[in-house]
Amino acid sequence: MLTELKGQIERIAYNNEENGYTVARVKVAGRERLVTVVGSIASPAPGEILLMKGEWADHPKYGEQFKIVHYETLTPASVHGIEKYLGSGLIKGLGPVMAKRIVEKFGKDTLNIIEKNINRLTEVEGIGDVRIEMIKEAWEDQKEIRNVMLFLQSHDVSSGYATKIFRQYGSDSIMIVKENPFRLATDVFGIGFVTADKISEKIGFPKDSPRRVEAGILYVLQHLSEDGHVHYPYEPLVKKCQEMLKVEREVVVKALGAIAFDKKIVIEALGGGTDEYRENSKAVYLAKYYLCETGIAERLNSIVRAPKSTREIEPGKALQWVQTKLSITLAEKQKVAIRLAIESKVMVITGGPGTGKTTIINAILKIFSRLGINILLAAPTGRAAKRMNETTGREARTIHRMLKYSPKNGEFEINEFNPLKCDLVIIDEASMIDTVLMHHLLKAVPEGATLILVGDVNQLPSVGAGNVLKDIIDSGAVPVIELDEIFRQAKESLIIVNAHMINSGLMPLLKTSSEQLEDFYFIEKENPEDALKMIVELTSERIPGRFGFDPMHDIQVLTPMHRGMVGTENLNMELQKVHNPRQDGITRGNKNFRINDKVMQIKNNYDKEIFNGDIGEIKGIDINNQKVTVGFDSRHVEYDFADLDEIILAYAVSVHKSQGSEFPAVVMPVLTQHYMLLQRNLIYTGVTRGKKLVVMVGTRKAMAIGLRNDRTKRRYTCLKDRLNGKLQAVGLWK
Repeated sequence: MLTELKGQIERIAYNNEENGYTVARVKVAGRERLVTVVGSIASPAPGEILLMKGEWADHPKYGEQFKIVHYETLTPASVHGIEKYLGSGLIKGLGPVMAKRIVEKFGKDTLNIIEKNINRLTEVEGIGDVRIEMIKEAWEDQKEIRNVMLFLQSHDVSSGYATKIFRQYGSDSIMIVKENPFRLATDVFGIGFVTADKISEKIGFPKDSPRRVEAGILYVLQHLSEDGHVHYPYEPLVKKCQEMLKVEREVVVKALGAIAFDKKIVIEALGGGTDEYRENSKAVYLAKYYLCETGIAERLNSIVRAPKSTREIEPGKALQWVQTKLSITLAEKQKVAIRLAIESKVMVITGGPGTGKTTIINAILKIFSRLGINILLAAPTGRAAKRMNETTGREARTIHRMLKYSPKNGEFEINEFNPLKCDLVIIDEASMIDTVLMHHLLKAVPEGATLILVGDVNQLPSVGAGNVLKDIIDSGAVPVIELDEIFRQAKESLIIVNAHMINSGLMPLLKTSSEQLEDFYFIEKENPEDALKMIVELTSERIPGRFGFDPMHDIQVLTPMHRGMVGTENLNMELQKVHNPRQDGITRGNKNFRINDKVMQIKNNYDKEIFNGDIGEIKGIDINNQKVTVGFDSRHVEYDFADLDEIILAYAVSVHKSQGSEFPAVVMPVLTQHYMLLQRNLIYTGVTRGKKLVVMVGTRKAMAIGLRNDRTKRRYTCLKDRLNGKLQAVGLWK
C-alpha cells in the first residue's frame, strides 16, 4: 500500500538531468523537520508543491527517506513558495531578485497575474515590454515542456531531453513521439536509437515493425561510421542488426531493401581481384558517405588531370633561388618535395615532428608568392590553423571557415558552383580530415589549382569516418614524399627523438632523473590510484613550480580512455576540485560547470562556428537567462542551459580529441588497465601533442604493450581502390 505525502520543495540536494533522479528536501505540513524525498522528478524547482505517492525507507547512511513512486506537481500557494518557485531559474528572464520584487508587489495573486494578466508586471520596477515578452514566452514554454517531461517520465525517459525535444517539435512534441519515436534518434542530439526504442516499446511498437527495423539499421550504420567505417560489408551488417534488434534475418533484409529504395542507404556490389572483395561482395553505405567517397575519388582525379592555372616554373632555378632567399640549405628529400610541388597538381607531404615539413611549406610559399598568385592556407582545427599562421606568417583559416558554412542553408557557400579563388591551396594536419570534410574541400578547389596536403600519417586517423590521408597515400594516385630524417636542432629534443622511436616500435628513452631539466619524463606508477594522485600533483604543483607553466592554460592531461580511475570523466572531476575549487556553478547531469572551468566542444556547431575539439573557458553563468558564456580564443560564445551537453570539462581529454592541437606541456597516463586501447599510434599521437614538455605516468610494461600493438583498428573504406582504379563497382541495389 503506497503512502501519500504532500510537501513543498525547499532545496534540491541532487538532480541528475540524464535520468531525472532527484534528492530533494521538502517541507511537509505538521512536520518540524524537512523530509528527504528521492526519486525521478522532472525538472524540480524550489517552491514547487509535490503530491507524492511512495514508501518510507530508512537509509543506513542518510536516515529516513520517502521514495517516490508517482507524483504530480501543484503550483505553490504561499508567498514564500511562489518567490522560490519563480526565482529558481525555471522561467528564463526571472531570477531571485526579480522574483522577490514581483511577489512583494502581487503577493499570492502573482501566478494568477502571470497566467492571465501578464502586462501588469510593468508595475514592477525593472520590468519593461521586452522582459514581459521573454517571461510570457518562457512561462508558456515551461508549461508545454512540463507536459512533455511528464509524458517522457511515464515512459522511463530522461527528463533532461524534454527541452531539446520541445525545441525541435514545439507543441507537436507528444504527438510526434507517439507516432514515430524513432525520429528522436535522428532529429535530437543526444538521443540515440536505444532511448527511442525504449519509448517505442512502452507505446507498443512490435519488435519486427518495419519502422523500428529501418531505424535500427540506420542507427547501426551511423554507430559504425562513428567508429570510422565509411561502409560496412552486407552480411556482417545483417548479423549485427539481427543481434541488436532481436529479429529474423528476412526482416532485416527486407528493411535494407526498403531504405535503399528510399535512397537513405546505398548497397554497392563490389568486384575485384582481392580476397576482401570476394569475401565482402556487397558494401552498405549511408547515402551521405557513398556520395562523399565517390565524390572524393572523382574530384581528386579531375584536379590531377587538369592543367595548372599558374605559369611554368623551372624547378632547378627555383630551388637555388629559394635557398638563397631563406638562407638555408635544403636536404635532398626537401628538394624533392619542393620539386614535386612545382611540377604536380596534387601532392602529399608526410612526416613526423622535426623532419622539416614547416621549412618545405615556407619554401613553397616563397616560390609561388613570386608569381603573384592567390594562395590559401587552412587546417581542420582552429588551433592547427593558428599554428600554421605563426609558422608561415600568412593568414590560415579552418577549412570550415574557408568554405563559409551557412547555418541558415545548412551547407557550404563555397562549393563546385562557387569555388575558392586561388591557384594554390596548402592544407596542414591533413590526417584529421574525414571523408565528409574532404569531399566538401575538393568540391571547392578549382580544377586548375595546385593542392598540397601536409600531415603525419602515423597519427591516429580522423575522428570522423574514413582514413582519407592514408588511402590517398596508399592509392599511388598522387605523388607522396615521406620525410623521415630528424634535423640537428630537433635531435636535441627528447620529445621528438622519443616520438620517432615510438613510431618505430622502439622503447623510448624514459628519463626519470631530476638533476637537470629535460622535455620528456617517465614516472613509474603501478596502480591507477597512485597514478591519479601523481597527475594531480604534477599539474597543480610540480610542473608549474619547476617549469613555470600555467596549470589551466599550458598543461593538458591526455588519456587513452573515458572510464576508470584515470579516464577523462574521473580525472576531470578530480582536477576541477584542485584547479577550480569555487562552489558556485550549475549542475547538468553528472557534470558541474563553474566560472573559469576549462571546457571542450564535442560536436560541430555551425551556428556558433565552434567545432568538435575546440577548447575554451567558461567566462560567465547567467541563471536568470539560463545561459553560459564560453571564451574560445578571442571569441565569446553563448550556450543555453539545454545545450550544455555539447561541452565537457577539458582538464583531461582523450588522445583522439587532442588531434590537431599542441600544448606547452602534456601529462599522459599509460597503464596496463588501458591495454585494450593501447596502440602505437595512440601513444605517438599523445607524445607529439607536447611542445615543450611531456610527462608520462605509468609502467614500462604498459608502454611495451602499446608499442607492440601497431595494428591500427580496421576501417572499412573503398577510397584507395576507387582512386587507383582497382575497384570494380558491379552495380547498385536500389
